[in-house]
Amino acid sequence: MRIGIFSDVHANIEALTTVLEAYESERIDKYVCIGDTVGYGASPNECCDIIRELAAFTILGNHDAAVAGRMDYSYYYDAARQALDLHSRILSPENMAWLKSLPYQVEDGEVGFCHGSPVNLEEFEYIFSKEQAAQCLDIWEQLRTVTFIGHSHLCKSFALTPSEVYEVVAEKFVIRPDHRYIVSVGSVGQPRDYDNRASYTIYDSDEKTFEFKRVAYDIDSAAQKIFDAELERNFGNRLFLGV
Repeated sequence: MRIGIFSDVHANIEALTTVLEAYESERIDKYVCIGDTVGYGASPNECCDIIRELAAFTILGNHDAAVAGRMDYSYYYDAARQALDLHSRILSPENMAWLKSLPYQVEDGEVGFCHGSPVNLEEFEYIFSKEQAAQCLDIWEQLRTVTFIGHSHLCKSFALTPSEVYEVVAEKFVIRPDHRYIVSVGSVGQPRDYDNRASYTIYDSDEKTFEFKRVAYDIDSAAQKIFDAELERNFGNRLFLGV
């Protein structure tokens, strides 16, 4: 089975529709979204509508949790809080109910999905370094062969043995059965690795291969919608830079 895995759309409909067009040539059997459909961008309802219908399942992200009233986000910086407040006001009842229902984690055979670290799921902790990935050694026995995460907006992969963590530096690689993997799939709608192209990924459960993909999208349109909305202009500016 070929699984299209993506995360952190952040209400960027231009990036999402471009990614889905790119997936059309990849023989995808099912889709999984690892959270943060909302936040930052100008098209939260449009993105929720598509992902609700498309994905076999969607994971709860921290921005989703904030908009749905499932976490305290008073400590977020002002612009991020204002975007979340706006999205909570304009989301349709159907999309709000959907966000309220999303799980923190799904385990599906040999793979697991969660938004941040699989340790302390409700804390949405980041994993973008070997040191952070090493915290997962404490739950080695509970880990699936591969755990897919989002949250950091970075494309990062780590291979774990019971005692060591290695960063996997490759766009495509084979999953080895004697390791556990933590794979951060990057961001569709707001990449932060200085590559402004939308990130999406493919896991082939038969071939045991994983691959990162990137695709350029209409950043001008996505940014202009942010500039025209009640949103911080920097949310649009940063799309051009990929930060």
